[in-house]
Amino acid sequence: MLDNMPRGTICIEDIEMGMTRHLRKEVTDRDIELFAEVSTDRNPVHLDDAYAQDTIFAGRIAHGMLTAGLISAVIGEQLPGHGTVYMGQSLKFLAPVRPGDVVVAEVEVVDIDHSKRRVKLDTRCMVDGKKVLVGEATVLAPSRKFD
Repeated sequence: MLDNMPRGTICIEDIEMGMTRHLRKEVTDRDIELFAEVSTDRNPVHLDDAYAQDTIFAGRIAHGMLTAGLISAVIGEQLPGHGTVYMGQSLKFLAPVRPGDVVVAEVEVVDIDHSKRRVKLDTRCMVDGKKVLVGEATVLAPSRKFD
C-alpha cells in the first residue's frame, strides 16, 4: 500500500460509476490575458473589445481551451485527483464564454476498466445552467497498489 497518496485523490480501487465532481470559476479579464500570454494565442476576439464587437460573437470571448482547462483542473485535483495521467480528451464547443461568466466544470465517471486503471469521464462546462462545452476524457487513475 502507498501511504503518500495525496488527500482528495480517489484511487482506482474506490472509483464508482456515476461519481461526479465539479468546480465553479468566474472567468476574468486577467484570466484571458494570462492565457493569451502563456499560450501565445493573441487572437483579438479574446483581447480587443472594438475588434470583437464586429465578430459573430458581438463581444470578447474567452479562449475555448481556457474553458477546457477547467475540466483538466477537476480531473487533476478532484476526480481522480493528484497522480492522474490524461490519456485523451474530446471537446465540442457549444457556446462562447465571456469575461465575467461563471463556469461550472463537471466530470462524471461513465466507464471503469480496473485491470488497466482506466476511467472514462463525461466532461462538461456550463454557464447559467447552459452547456458551453461537452466532451469525454480517458484517464489513467492512481492506485494504492504497486505496479
